Amino acid sequence: METIAPLFPGFGLRYDGATMPALCRDCLTTRPDPAPARCPACRSPRIIAHPELFDLSIAHIDCDAFYASVEKRDDPALRDTPVIVGGGQRGVVSTCCYIARIRGVRSAMPMFQALKLCPDAVVLRPRMEVYAKASRRIRDLFEALTPSVEPLSLDEAFLDLTGTTRLHGAPPAVLLARLLKRIEDEVGVTASVGLSHNKFLAKIASDLDKPRGFSVIGRAETEAFLKGKPVRIIWGVGAAGQAALEGAGIRTVSDLLRWDRKDLGQRFGQMGERLWHLARGQDNRRVSAHAPIKSISKETTFNEDTADRELLDGHLWRLAEQVSARAKARDLAGRTVTLKLRRANFSLLTRRQSLREPSQMADTLYRAARQLLDHVEEPGPFRLIGVGLSDLCPADMADRTPDLLDPAAARRAGAERATDAIRAKFGPDAIVKGRSLR
Repeated sequence: METIAPLFPGFGLRYDGATMPALCRDCLTTRPDPAPARCPACRSPRIIAHPELFDLSIAHIDCDAFYASVEKRDDPALRDTPVIVGGGQRGVVSTCCYIARIRGVRSAMPMFQALKLCPDAVVLRPRMEVYAKASRRIRDLFEALTPSVEPLSLDEAFLDLTGTTRLHGAPPAVLLARLLKRIEDEVGVTASVGLSHNKFLAKIASDLDKPRGFSVIGRAETEAFLKGKPVRIIWGVGAAGQAALEGAGIRTVSDLLRWDRKDLGQRFGQMGERLWHLARGQDNRRVSAHAPIKSISKETTFNEDTADRELLDGHLWRLAEQVSARAKARDLAGRTVTLKLRRANFSLLTRRQSLREPSQMADTLYRAARQLLDHVEEPGPFRLIGVGLSDLCPADMADRTPDLLDPAAARRAGAERATDAIRAKFGPDAIVKGRSLR
């Protein structure tokens, strides 16, 4: 039986088939024998036990109701109040706290429906600069553990902790439990982790025990775990994909397992090939720290359809600032700006413009989007407006060449950088541009 030096309290024997490694998620005590009901060191009931607990190294970490958690962190009076972050009466829910979720509110739900389910909710507009700042701190904590971090959004990422045991003196499971504690203590939000042997299963696991969850799917149990699960559990199978699969009589993973690999490929193309592997828990994708983000965008839905160009202009500036904040948080810039308008009949109108050079500056994004809006001949009304940035590149490739046709551009860029610094120190409302009040 292999032994490891007791670098953490109680850490001793590795799993040999006869014991069940256990970890206290509060005091980080580890045990080689079956877990008691409570930790003998701190009496916490938050114990995770699994035969492969100390052998798995692919993790998916997802912050719990991230935007709403940041809002509650910044305003403790909201702690026991249902909080919805999103647009107005005709907008959609960006996220909501778990109190609101108990009432049936969900992300992407129309706001009017959410407020019917939870009429006493406090509805807050997103503060992207604040969320981006919290995200950067969390990302720093990830990268202190491993360079193999693949962000999926501001509040979730894959981590590959293979080989980190020797570096940090503890198995990945212990490192992850300590990481969750640091996120909660230092950033003020909670997160859940899924630990497994590949990305597909790690992402599934992270959603099994929210909030403040820690779930494990080992190699030995993969097949039994997946059997009978609905196909929507498969990452990437949305409503349209689920309907297509149901049209072929496939409603569960067990149904998928009955299909021949060749037949799935002929029926569903590349997706069929992928489904064949995932139904068996097979996923060879590596955690890539360099997985490209294709675009950054933000949109808003109006309380009432509008054709007021001055009102649209005010929204354009706010959206450009939010897209810019996301780009700055990721150290990215983009060369293409997209304007998105949804007509009253729900049809979509898009316009794009290539910039002279890549940029992450809100002023540049706004001016390009405003120019696109000026060339939209349709009078409206519109129910939604959005701004996007694509053709992304590292931020150090952006905003390097002065615009000779706009001598004031450098001065505006300097003012924007100064504004960013002031907001970072004193809060997002320390400086508010007049056009954002429209």
